[in-house]
Amino acid sequence: MKQLIPLGAILAVIGFILLAYPFFTTQQTKEVAHIGSLHVDENQQETHMVPPILSGGILAVGVVLLAGGLVNRQ
Repeated sequence: MKQLIPLGAILAVIGFILLAYPFFTTQQTKEVAHIGSLHVDENQQETHMVPPILSGGILAVGVVLLAGGLVNRQ
C-alpha cells in the first residue's frame, strides 16, 4: 500500500494542473514544397483542450488513492 501515496499525490497534482490550465498548444512543421535546394516549410499550431470532467476525475482519483494510502498506513 506504500505505492498508493505517491501515485495518488502525482495524480492529484496532475488533475489540479489540468484544471488550472486546461489548454495546451502543439506545433507541427510540414514540408510544403521541395524544389532543388529550396525547401518551403509550413508551421501549424493547434490548440487542444482537456475536458474539465476528465481533469476533475483525475484529481478525484488521486485524492482517493492518497487518502486510502494514508488510512491503510496507520
